[in-house]
Amino acid sequence: MVEKIAIDPADLKKAQLKSERPTVGKRFLLALAPITFCIGVAATLAWQAYGGAARKSIAASFPQLGWLAPQAAPVARNMADVTTPTAPVALAPDQQQLNTMSLDLDTVRQSVDKIAAGQERIAQTIDQLAADKEEITREITKLQTIEQYILYKNSEPQTPKPVPRPSQTRTAR
Repeated sequence: MVEKIAIDPADLKKAQLKSERPTVGKRFLLALAPITFCIGVAATLAWQAYGGAARKSIAASFPQLGWLAPQAAPVARNMADVTTPTAPVALAPDQQQLNTMSLDLDTVRQSVDKIAAGQERIAQTIDQLAADKEEITREITKLQTIEQYILYKNSEPQTPKPVPRPSQTRTAR
């Protein structure tokens, strides 16, 4: 048995227009990726080679970017070079500010720790209150059920108990 396949000529035209090659935009992006990578590598190598000079010129041109300037390397000291000062050395104003700020930061950290501990206690208290509320709600529901039962029992008509007649009563002899 042979199957007949119906082919619409409009579909053939659409199929012929589709190409296996990527579009121009995709080809452009594919070509741009290695170029961008190479530029990044070149910039990294240039920064490593000339970074100190670049930082100096940026810091000199823009004082607000002074933090970019390379810092002086720490000087290694021999123990013979180190002497014990006889009088306390006055700290520079910047060092005094840093010490004050350090103490202030410690105080702030302690305050934050206290606040966090307080928040934990508050959260525990809220959880306990929620549990107490649920228990009270259950007890109220039990009491309401008992109340309804009592009201129901009291609303039922009482059947009178038969009173014994004197002739039916036996006298003890």
